[in-house]
Order: sequence, then structure tokens, then C-alpha cells
Amino acid sequence: MNTTHIRLSAAALVASLLTACGLAETGAVTAAQGASAAEQAEEAKKTQERVEQKIDDAQQAAADARAAAEKASE
Repeated sequence: MNTTHIRLSAAALVASLLTACGLAETGAVTAAQGASAAEQAEEAKKTQERVEQKIDDAQQAAADARAAAEKASE
């Protein structure tokens, strides 16, 4: 009976250690994914800003071209 109790205790200890390792690994993966998502969001924001700037530049160039065409037609 005493040997069985020791074996069950050892098995429970091993199971809890393995579970703890899995939880620690899961926590590390979740933290890494969170950091990755934050980096992706920042990169997306920068890309959006660049696209908006290009659109603004194109609109300004079109306005300049219209103004030049109107001036030339006077």
C-alpha cells in the first residue's frame, strides 16, 4: 500500500511538472504572438500613412496640372 501511494504521488508530481511546462510554453508563445501582432499593427499603420501621403501627392499633382491647363487656356 505504501509503495502504491508513493507511485501515485510520483505520477501526480510528474504530471503537474509537465503541465506547468506546457503552461509556461503556452504563455511564452502567447506573449510572442502578442508582440508580433503589435509589430504587424505598427507596420500596417506606417504602410497606411505612406499610401495616404502618395494619394495626397497625386491629388496635389493633379490640381497643379489643372491649374496649369486653366492658365494656359486663358
